[in-house]
Amino acid sequence: MTSASVREPRTEVAKGTIYGFSAYLIWGIVPIYWPKLQPARPLEILSHRIIWSLVFLIGVIVIQKKSDRVISILRNRRQIGLLALASVLIAVNWGLFIWCSVNGHLLDSSLGYFITPLVSVGFGVVFFKEKLRTIQWVALSIAAGAVVYLTIAMAKAPTVAIALAFTFGIYGYVKKLANVDAIESLTVETLLLAPVALGYLAWLASKGENTFFAHGVTHSMWLASAGVVTAIPLLMFGAAAIRVPLSTLGMLQYLGPTLQYFIGLYMFNEIMSPARFHGFVITWVALIILSIDGWRHRSSVTKDFVPDMD
Repeated sequence: MTSASVREPRTEVAKGTIYGFSAYLIWGIVPIYWPKLQPARPLEILSHRIIWSLVFLIGVIVIQKKSDRVISILRNRRQIGLLALASVLIAVNWGLFIWCSVNGHLLDSSLGYFITPLVSVGFGVVFFKEKLRTIQWVALSIAAGAVVYLTIAMAKAPTVAIALAFTFGIYGYVKKLANVDAIESLTVETLLLAPVALGYLAWLASKGENTFFAHGVTHSMWLASAGVVTAIPLLMFGAAAIRVPLSTLGMLQYLGPTLQYFIGLYMFNEIMSPARFHGFVITWVALIILSIDGWRHRSSVTKDFVPDMD
């Protein structure tokens, strides 16, 4: 292998790392934004996320002259099938995230996204045969123990957190299988969701419950801005997902839930019960172990991984 061929995958992994970090930074602070969209309810906000994201993405596709590539994807049965599944997964994840942000459950959201990196690492092992060291297996076992502890201590499973973790973890896996460039992939996903979103907004309008035109221009602009707020970090995530191993992508995800944790605790004044706090601590122990091990072996990441690029 020539020095140039070695530098190319390393450059791609470095770019993917920057994209991933930026995406999780935005996702970490976006809970401050969702309450601005009230009195719209979570499903209405979700529908506007989809519609205005599509408008934004179509503009990007036209400017970058990638319409032919989108059409090609729509004609590819395997890719369209995978992206259809991805669209359902991300819609569920979006909806749960919005619901948590506007209903006082941001700490549940934070826990879910703390678990997500460990889910991503597990998927990397199961589906992409990424090799884990003993200490990484220990970290995964501790994280699983955190979920069991919370289930027992709180007399119920952390359902929202688990759903957020697995829908986003599977979304990353499906996106990696589809191996479609970020802009085209997200455009197709959003295009597939748009008819459902439009139908729901039309149904709300028929009942006189669509808030888009009912609360002034400022409210309408806030809802429309959901397209940009949604599309930009997802484009960054999509660019990262095809450039770095899932195990590395999992480690980048700590930033988002950390910011959500502090926003929920200190800005939204959510209650942290002792049992919930202990569950967080156990999860943090797992993440610290995983992070230290990843840092010690960081030089092997780019050597062992050559990203699948179009």
